Amino acid sequence: MIRLLLFLSVPLYILDQWSKLWIVKHFELHVTEQEVIPGIFWLHHTANTGVAFGMFNGTEYANYAFGAISLTALTILTVMYRKGLFPGILSRLSVALLVAGIFGNLTDRLLHGYVVDFLRFDFGFRPFNPWPSFNVADSCVVVAAILLAIASFTEATPAKDKKA
Repeated sequence: MIRLLLFLSVPLYILDQWSKLWIVKHFELHVTEQEVIPGIFWLHHTANTGVAFGMFNGTEYANYAFGAISLTALTILTVMYRKGLFPGILSRLSVALLVAGIFGNLTDRLLHGYVVDFLRFDFGFRPFNPWPSFNVADSCVVVAAILLAIASFTEATPAKDKKA
């Protein structure tokens, strides 16, 4: 696990934090926007104190609650990993991606008081038009969830010790 953390989680965490720092430095919050691909992709700086798709954004104690949830999730992942509940490469990759994503957004909550979202897409289909803004850490979490779902069908479950 240490190798996955060093070679996957840490670089993704650094990319996440670097990209957010760049956005915070170059884009005024909720004001500046740069179209990258006309009509499809924009960079901008938005604040999200909530979770996915901006749910619970702006609620009074959201940052504290989701910060605590992040720490709890990291603790549970660590315990589950140590118990051998992630037996294959896909599930281990998903844990490494989750660690990068959770730490990335938790760092934002601690440094900025909100999660920095800056990637905005509009593919022209409903109900997500435009698609909610996100960041590198969010991408890590989504890819991790997909990998974990695939792993749940393809990886063998860990054998349990049976004592007579």
